[in-house]
Amino acid sequence: MERFVSSYGFRLDAKGRVSIPAPFRAVLARDGFDGLYLHPSLEAHALDAGGHGLLTEIDRLIGQLAPFSDERDHFSTALYGMSEILKVDTEGRVMLTDALKAHAGIRDAVTFVGLGHKFQIWEPERFTAHLSDARAKVKALKKELGVLTRPSLTQGARE
Repeated sequence: MERFVSSYGFRLDAKGRVSIPAPFRAVLARDGFDGLYLHPSLEAHALDAGGHGLLTEIDRLIGQLAPFSDERDHFSTALYGMSEILKVDTEGRVMLTDALKAHAGIRDAVTFVGLGHKFQIWEPERFTAHLSDARAKVKALKKELGVLTRPSLTQGARE
């Protein structure tokens, strides 16, 4: 399966359309999804987007929850009920709805960010802050994981 990788910045045109990066369009085309599936991110002021790969992950998550449970209803509402399938025009552009733009705080520009099986669409300044926070958390986690793995390596060398 192809992955969404890298990040790209684009401006919305005068009609409010934005071009999907060509590498992302290529992944969607190979995935066989006709359009672009989007929903407000559950974790951030961003939009989660993708094709069949994203829908498969959502189906898998919801399928693990008990039928008719509150948890299943909540996830279904957030991930299916708030989702939109946008048509991609011949130029590779989509028009983000007002509801989607409001969730992400998007005005006139966006940043597309690849996350493997999906990508996110961010307001650029919000993404810059998110990236800074993510790097700090990864740096701290790396230190934590390094501390957890070093004793076993050191211990094995002493024996």
